[in-house]
Amino acid sequence: MTPAARLQAAIELLDAVVRAARDGGAAADTVIAAYFKGRRYAGSQDRRAVRELVYAAIRHCGERPESGRAAMLALAAVRPDLRAQFGAGPYAPAPVSAEERAAEPGLAPAWLAARLRHVELSALLERAPLDLRANRLRCPREEVLAAFPGSHATPHAPFGVRLDEPLAIEQHALFRDGCIEVQDEGSQLVARACAAAPGHLIVDLCAGAGGKTLALAADMGGTGRLLACDTDRARLARLAPRAARAGAAGIETRLLDPGREAGQLADLADAADVVLVDAPCSGTGTWRRNPEARWRLTPARLDRLVALQRRLLALAATLVRPGGALVYAVCSLLDEEGADQLAGFRAAQPDWHVKPPFSGVGTERGDGLLLTPGGDGTDGFFVARLERPC
Repeated sequence: MTPAARLQAAIELLDAVVRAARDGGAAADTVIAAYFKGRRYAGSQDRRAVRELVYAAIRHCGERPESGRAAMLALAAVRPDLRAQFGAGPYAPAPVSAEERAAEPGLAPAWLAARLRHVELSALLERAPLDLRANRLRCPREEVLAAFPGSHATPHAPFGVRLDEPLAIEQHALFRDGCIEVQDEGSQLVARACAAAPGHLIVDLCAGAGGKTLALAADMGGTGRLLACDTDRARLARLAPRAARAGAAGIETRLLDPGREAGQLADLADAADVVLVDAPCSGTGTWRRNPEARWRLTPARLDRLVALQRRLLALAATLVRPGGALVYAVCSLLDEEGADQLAGFRAAQPDWHVKPPFSGVGTERGDGLLLTPGGDGTDGFFVARLERPC
């Protein structure tokens, strides 16, 4: 494909990504994979170049554009090499008309920009490194570091390994043998904030596919009781094969009905040593990995998420034993989901004690710590640890 033909392919893909973001469709990665599945003529270099153009345009446009062409024109406003390819041959995009003018885009939707002034927005849109967690149930971190030349230990998570270049990890022998999991250092730190230990009873209230559950299982060393809960059957079903591969025996799963969780967890009231609430959230902290997520978030959706987080925190508090701990985390940089959410919880539970979730990383934000890509090199997370009085 010529450079101009690659540009046209990127515009077509961006059209599909914009539609999916508007209509609640598939993520950009899925859209791209489907596009090239029916275009076998595109070689690996073509696919890589087109993909890079698509993501460059997505990162450049904070607001959701009207079309793929509008997104690419916005990028071309700061990339003269791209502007020159419009109209440059039979497979090229149509020439830029006199009426078309690329507006200088912001890095976040206008309604969110003011709420994110406390973070470095440009760092949210850089390409994220690939972080792994060495599964100490299978092998030590040193073995993982030796297996990946050029890798290095993560600066804060004790079992993390960072690769600066992408790699097909799922095809690696260490992955097949359960020695490694793909997990951002921030997620690893959230699990560490639980201070899980052998013999504990721990509830992972929003376990999803179980990434943090597996980290907790490694910390518990195969003893105690670990309960993974979620309302999404498909996501929770992915945990069992992952646990088997990781050698994490004894994890219990419990599928919950939305709105009926309290009754389904009544047997655990006042019993858990630790309850982890890794709550559904806006995902603003993961924009490095999913930049088109900026185009999907709306004020109404944020309001629904904040209400759900509030309800999950109140539910979690009923499960913690006297002297036990509640760890709250969101992969968000918005105070509505982090510091403000915890302030509301403490107003309702003033006797609970705030404890640092970890040390040496993050900045204080209300009653918790904020991890950011620019400041800490992790995905963005708000993390707090609260302990129930005895």
